[in-house]
Amino acid sequence: MLSLDKVFDAQKVLKSIIRETHAVRAHGIAPQCELHLKPENLQITGSFKVRGSAYKIAMLSEEEKAKGVIACSAGNHAQGVALAASKNGIKSLICLPDSAPISKVEATKGFGAEVCLVEGCYDDAYKKALELKDSEGYTFVHPFDDENVIAGQGTIALEVLHDLDSIDAIVVPVGGGGLLAGIAYTVKHICPSVEVYGVQVAGAPSMYNSIKDGKIECLDSVETIADGIAVKQPGENTFQLVKKYVDDIALVSDDEVASAILALIEKQKMIAEGAGAAAVAAAMFDKFPLQGKRVVSIVSGGNIDVTSLSRVIDRGLLNSGRSSSLLIELIDKPGQLKDISRIIADCGGNVTGVHYEKGNTERINGCYLRIEMETRDYQHVKLIMQSLRDGGFKIVQYNNERKNLK
Repeated sequence: MLSLDKVFDAQKVLKSIIRETHAVRAHGIAPQCELHLKPENLQITGSFKVRGSAYKIAMLSEEEKAKGVIACSAGNHAQGVALAASKNGIKSLICLPDSAPISKVEATKGFGAEVCLVEGCYDDAYKKALELKDSEGYTFVHPFDDENVIAGQGTIALEVLHDLDSIDAIVVPVGGGGLLAGIAYTVKHICPSVEVYGVQVAGAPSMYNSIKDGKIECLDSVETIADGIAVKQPGENTFQLVKKYVDDIALVSDDEVASAILALIEKQKMIAEGAGAAAVAAAMFDKFPLQGKRVVSIVSGGNIDVTSLSRVIDRGLLNSGRSSSLLIELIDKPGQLKDISRIIADCGGNVTGVHYEKGNTERINGCYLRIEMETRDYQHVKLIMQSLRDGGFKIVQYNNERKNLK
């Protein structure tokens, strides 16, 4: 059974395996509260997952260690199991879908695991892992629904409570629920006045729906940039612990997560993956009553590949009004671009792209001009749009109608 003694034992066991990540003060991200970040993205494997994996593996019997462990993951859990197994000198086999990024496959191998690529998706890899577990006698290391894994994740709460006095709330990303369950259980047994909040993305609200409806539910599908918490169904153990110890759960959108990733890069010089930025997004966009409180957001991981990071930054710039696109309907005559560029420059905007489009306009001699700009924020965009209208130009689209600014 999960106990506080087990969490403290996990802390002792993990000292030689993990990196203790100290909470840091965050400025300019959530001004309504005193926000601190717990940077598990700086963990050895780039994620908190190694804590639970390492403690689970350390608690195996000698016979189990001799046979080795098996896991199924396309991301952080795979690397955590691989490192933990190597530290304990035992064999690890990770089943990955053959569609997994090469970088993640190589990272898993780099931490000492043997990789089994399985044709198909994650569910196919999971099925293969269970088959090999039964046929070869491996111990299966579950990514979240295991008491030792949960206890390992709970060590994060011990570090937070040691680093900071008088905490009012801790905000935690949640997928299957191992991290949230471990932190909530630990915090409520040591400092029950501290509020613990869980955050899921709107495209994968499995724990959110289950808690609201009072029973475990399975999603038909998940779709989000926060792949680390894109879980269709929470665990049996984690659901019960979250139900008992967590104060509330809220949802954030992919756009809010993208904005949080951008804010962490600019304000904290910190790289977070989608799941890792979810708790920061909740603080940024007022998902919980945090005004005037001392708050800790768990940045659970930073394993985001460069191409995805580039797309997320672009999305974050659009969402924050830092990058803008206007489609302007014109009469096709000389001097139009010059006048538009002058108005934008006078307002302090920077034109980064121009595209001329012939199209179906109300006038025979009409055309469209698409302008890409760097701007400061939404108010700056509004100023530029109003100045263009005052100059006699007709704006027909803003950011492909993603936002409606008038």
